[in-house]
Amino acid sequence: MEFGIHLLQAGHLATREANLAFSRRAEDLGFHSLFAAEHVILPRHHTSRYPGNPSGEFPFPPDLPFLEAISLLTFVAAATERIALGTSVLALPMRNPGLTAKSLATLDVLSNGRLIFGVGSGWLREEFEALNVPFDHRGDRLDEGLEIILSCWTQDNPEFKGRFYSLSDVGFYPKPLQKPTPSVWIGGWSDRALRRAAKYANCWHASGTPEILAEGLAKVRIYAKEYGRDSNAISLSVLADDSLTRAEPAEVIENLREYQAAGAAHVLVTFTGRTIERTLERMETFAREVAPKV
Repeated sequence: MEFGIHLLQAGHLATREANLAFSRRAEDLGFHSLFAAEHVILPRHHTSRYPGNPSGEFPFPPDLPFLEAISLLTFVAAATERIALGTSVLALPMRNPGLTAKSLATLDVLSNGRLIFGVGSGWLREEFEALNVPFDHRGDRLDEGLEIILSCWTQDNPEFKGRFYSLSDVGFYPKPLQKPTPSVWIGGWSDRALRRAAKYANCWHASGTPEILAEGLAKVRIYAKEYGRDSNAISLSVLADDSLTRAEPAEVIENLREYQAAGAAHVLVTFTGRTIERTLERMETFAREVAPKV
């Protein structure tokens, strides 16, 4: 099992110095990857339910500093050499797919081929509205955006014509260093998201109980066969709740083994503390007392 870590993207530790220390220490400790999430503008009032929390409550207040994902990953790329760099996940329907393709290709080139492209449809209607982007039909726009990005990354003459986007008679360089493309991780829990993962992804990236995730992974692999893909080529990454790493090491190990039994090959964890010193201490405890035993 591999372990990724959320960068210090939000709050009082979302600083240059803290992220430099954090990312370099994560690489030294042998973690697989560093991830950044996607929120661009946070509405002061919303009725949308956050799907990552059973209560539906969104954990980030609008006045919280929240660094932009691709910018943060590009910064961290210059401070590290080996650790993978992922998005967890970009809400592609909020973005222009051509510009996103170029930003991510640039990150892959400058990091010497370390990008993981995590992508989903987004959920916060009020954020879409604040960005003057339609919330409706975002699943269709996500699928079309993925087609454009993959076309830009793999074709000398990328072309696409859909209901929402079109592209033709253009050049797109540089291509990402990873061939044929960087690893694509699809987030989401709906049946449509599972089918999207089956069609496009190297990995389904989701949260939930081990039982729910095992059931979802089984569906992804069934759908993959329908698309003519090798179902075993699609792995599972678990987006773990912050409470996972706050438990005692023995309890964390037990919980991780349950995810492993459900088919998880990667777990994305979070370490936070009042100070960067305390945060690094929690990371080191996990690397020393938990990771080697799973």
